[in-house]
Amino acid sequence: MEFFINVILPIPLQRLFTYKITQAESHFLQQGMRVVVPFGKSKLYTAIVFSIHNDAPIAYEAKDIYQILDEQPIITNKQLKHWQWMADYYLCTVGEVLRAALPSAFLLESETLIVQNNLFDEEMSLTDDEFLVFEALQHQPELKIKDIVDIVQKKHVVSLIQNLLKKGVVELKEALYQKYKPKLEKYVKLNPKFLDNGALNAFLNDLKNAPKQRALVLQFFVLNPKGEKPLLAKKLLEKAQSTTVVLKSLESKEFFEVFYEQIDRVIFNNELVKTKILSASQKSALIQIKESFKIQDVCLLHGVTSSGKTEIYVSLIQEALKQDKQVLFLLPEIALTTQLISRLKAYFGNILAVFHSKYSLNERVEVWQNLLEKSDKAKIIIGARSAVLLPFSNLGLIIVDEEHENSYKQFEPSPRYHARDAAIVLANIHKAKVVLGSATPSIESYYNAQNNKYGLVELSERFGEGTLPNIELIDLKEKYKKKRMNGFFSDTLLEEIKSALALNNQIILFQNRRGFAPIVTCTSCGVVPHCPNCDVSLTYHKLKNTLQCHYCGYFEPLETKCKACHNPTLTTQGFGTEQIVASLEELLPNVPIGRMDFDTTRGKYAYQKIINDFEQGDTKILVGTQMLTKGLDFSNVTLVGVLQADSMLNFPDFRAHERSFQLLQQVAGRSGRSASKGKVIIQTFNPYHQILKQVKAHAYFEMYNEQLNERYQHHYPPYLRMVKIILKHKNAATLFKASDWLGKSLQMTFKNDVLGPSDPPIPRIRNLYAKTFLLKFSKNQQLKISKAQLLKVKDSFLAIAEFRSVRFIIDVDNY
Repeated sequence: MEFFINVILPIPLQRLFTYKITQAESHFLQQGMRVVVPFGKSKLYTAIVFSIHNDAPIAYEAKDIYQILDEQPIITNKQLKHWQWMADYYLCTVGEVLRAALPSAFLLESETLIVQNNLFDEEMSLTDDEFLVFEALQHQPELKIKDIVDIVQKKHVVSLIQNLLKKGVVELKEALYQKYKPKLEKYVKLNPKFLDNGALNAFLNDLKNAPKQRALVLQFFVLNPKGEKPLLAKKLLEKAQSTTVVLKSLESKEFFEVFYEQIDRVIFNNELVKTKILSASQKSALIQIKESFKIQDVCLLHGVTSSGKTEIYVSLIQEALKQDKQVLFLLPEIALTTQLISRLKAYFGNILAVFHSKYSLNERVEVWQNLLEKSDKAKIIIGARSAVLLPFSNLGLIIVDEEHENSYKQFEPSPRYHARDAAIVLANIHKAKVVLGSATPSIESYYNAQNNKYGLVELSERFGEGTLPNIELIDLKEKYKKKRMNGFFSDTLLEEIKSALALNNQIILFQNRRGFAPIVTCTSCGVVPHCPNCDVSLTYHKLKNTLQCHYCGYFEPLETKCKACHNPTLTTQGFGTEQIVASLEELLPNVPIGRMDFDTTRGKYAYQKIINDFEQGDTKILVGTQMLTKGLDFSNVTLVGVLQADSMLNFPDFRAHERSFQLLQQVAGRSGRSASKGKVIIQTFNPYHQILKQVKAHAYFEMYNEQLNERYQHHYPPYLRMVKIILKHKNAATLFKASDWLGKSLQMTFKNDVLGPSDPPIPRIRNLYAKTFLLKFSKNQQLKISKAQLLKVKDSFLAIAEFRSVRFIIDVDNY
């Protein structure tokens, strides 16, 4: 009898692939283990075992597997079930979910290696570059392509390698590399034979002529009088002011035995504090959530900013831990983890683990392994959206904080999932409970709560003595007309800034655009520098004196003269966070000012430094983009200024007004979070806009009802489901032809449910032109059938030879 396995490969192919195994391997392998398999002519991939069976494939002859990597599964059955749901719902492949979920340290890479051909002996026929490679191979057995780039100091080395192959100097081979390296700590312990005093004294006498070794031995017994316990080598060397050379000498004399222990890279303090006493309204909300959980598995906690939602979460986490359950705490922004970790680690200590993209590969692998081992080090997981893909085994509670945030939606690459929705399905698989928390819930979530799909708990007052801030709308038209503007600041905002500083309070200024200026233009000829790869103007960054594209990363130095007319008449239009900081430094020269945007938060600890400086009062004014709006808690902030609110309101999106309300309410909520009354100044050219009036009045329910009515009239979620299709190609003519064909095919299949083809707001990004379609399905419509029809249309489209090079992207729930 023959034995086979079906495996999931980390590539975007719909099907599973079958490989041949031995009978012994069939008894050893389990679902969720990793195996290395050959694929194609010479590539090797890490695959996940999906099933073990005796059915040979019909269309092809099964290959043997290359290697088994695990002794135990690294992916759980429930995790695979969740991944399959994601693949089915978001119309992607399980392989794409696998690649997004698994830390790349678990995915062994197949890399081309260059090795020496031992039969070659004609060194005289080599060029200088070829000889450098040949010489390097005399000292090391194999080189990677990037090693050759470093050796010859050239970027393009393919032709060089091809010449070496033709001359028979080198050969190629495929090799696998394991990326993960565990962190090890070195320990030293006394050789048991020296526990005898006589042997020890004799050894010390022999060290009379080696004073450094003798000092290290004596220090060992100072720290460890009986000599029975092992000591951390680093600590011993620090105390003795010695070196590893001395330690190695004692090891070679068999006095010390050296060994290594694996440790976690991220360790939190164990100095725990008691949780805060809940207020009457918080206790009431907690009781309501528990009552809601008796009927529904999901509860929406709608609490105004600074109402103390985190303390309610802490109480729910404590109850889950008492039941020996795991907890997942999702956050939309990595910036939020900085404050939340410091709060939660004070309550829970080392049972807390963090998982997000700013952590290194090795740190993320350790979190994964701790979860697999059901370790106490990973009882609570705090993370961004990717944390929903982790291998939970005993999940009891999921908290989705700031559930309205658009950051929970993955747009690129596939899988294009929404972490909030994926978390609710994950909780259902584990029979766990979900709390969705927000001061400005998404209309979809609030609609579900109003229709009893979710439980709903309202928390309408701030914790302690705090009250909601006063919001004032400043008419910029009027201010410019009366010449009461100083740069980007109205006289009202400047006076409020100076008053807050005089009282030693702090200020947050919000502008949802980074860089110095979004547009550079020539006043002589009117030319605006554009990105060569995208249909957008280049943004000026003054610090580096460069023009940058925020879509593809292209940049070029800013010239002093216009490239078109060669006149020195370049000027900037608009303003970003960098220019606001520069203006403030001129207006308030002795005030410490910080900036928080994508440019200043690239490093691993950049968020932490900016937030800590502001918390400790080292920064008085913090200027930033929407990173500032998401749940940060600063007790000394009494003033928030929004420099210009209009750009958000006019964005071409059916959620523009809802998102504007959420963004402005959230940034306003950073003000007056302690006993001091907060104030918010919103500068706008249209102070009579309905959304701005609702923001001023803190009127969430009015906004909700108005937006719900508009969506009902214009057929948008939550009344319908939406699927967006995006076609991309480098050739505009090919894309036009492809979109015309697809449009006709979709209309034949879905009739009036199709909108498009249309151009996106930016028609070309990274040299790829794009066309979009929008499919709207009623809730009564069988979504599964509609998706199956869509996949048939996609297969027909890609079967046309001319269109195979066109990227066909499906984005389910694209909002």
